Amino acid sequence: MKKLNLKNTMSLTAAAALTLSLAACGSGSGSSTPAPADTAEPTGQGVSGYKIAIVQQLDHASLDEIRQAVEAELDAKAAELGIAIDYTEFNGQNDQSLLNQIGAQVAGEGYDAVIPIATLAAQCMVNATEDLGTPIIYAAISDPATAGLTGIDRVTGTSDTLNTAFILDMMFAQDPDIQTVGLLYSPSEPNSETPIAEAKEYLDAKGIAYVERTGVNPDEIIAAAASLAGEADAVFTPTDNSVMAVELTIAETFIEAGVPHYTGADSFVRNGAFATCGVNYTELGAYTADMALEVLQTGVVPEYHVMDGGIITVNTETAAALGADYAVFSDMASTVSEVETTED
Repeated sequence: MKKLNLKNTMSLTAAAALTLSLAACGSGSGSSTPAPADTAEPTGQGVSGYKIAIVQQLDHASLDEIRQAVEAELDAKAAELGIAIDYTEFNGQNDQSLLNQIGAQVAGEGYDAVIPIATLAAQCMVNATEDLGTPIIYAAISDPATAGLTGIDRVTGTSDTLNTAFILDMMFAQDPDIQTVGLLYSPSEPNSETPIAEAKEYLDAKGIAYVERTGVNPDEIIAAAASLAGEADAVFTPTDNSVMAVELTIAETFIEAGVPHYTGADSFVRNGAFATCGVNYTELGAYTADMALEVLQTGVVPEYHVMDGGIITVNTETAAALGADYAVFSDMASTVSEVETTED
């Protein structure tokens, strides 16, 4: 752990919670939880509140779940500690230029800490606040080292590191006769780099053929999925935010072709993919919020934390449409969660 000099940490009085206004590029909304008037300040801290920016890379089910969990935990801790925690939501719409604009706004408005959700958001917020020394506590970074988010004394957070081999084990347990695996991902997503390399190594070792198809924007990814639907017996995608953004569309393509889509997060599965094994994103969000408050209250920045995984999630509607028997998954994990397709 490293001791951080919180150069921009500001004390807020419980009776004077700030009203935050967002510029158009922020596309978020603020919330504050004022402390009760008769509640004492935290022992030894002399601080009655904090101002936190929550920067979500884009809208999709997993990232929404994380943000909601972060906010719920901040509200709960504010009530428990008797302090005001003012947080403001920003959404980067998966656009680096917009995220950089948000970073400039966050840097200019004197936030005590920033909680970016997903890799590109974290990278942009680290760059934007470099001269200020603002603590960055990121959420759901699959590979912090590859993303360049390690070795920075004011940066920490939570990782949803993927167990690629386990997901591919699920694939072959469900259908041992798979001959060709499709790898669908965006080359612009740092989250995908390591898992795709791991998948290739795994498949090479088993002597299984694989076909790669990639895309950066939605149209390219949809076209790549259509290609794989005619080439592969099953498809693997890591925790790739660009692919997740169009999962509702490509899930129909794979189902019609009879090709199960195995993915890196349950958000894909809730949008129509077949199955995954990963972390609980509500727990990840709450853990991230607790880390942020620990940093603000103590000035100590811990190493990033890898969340426990092992939760298999299956879309029962997709399984039925594919005629896929997923009973074998019960022998692979203690928790098999069944979900149906939603547009959230």
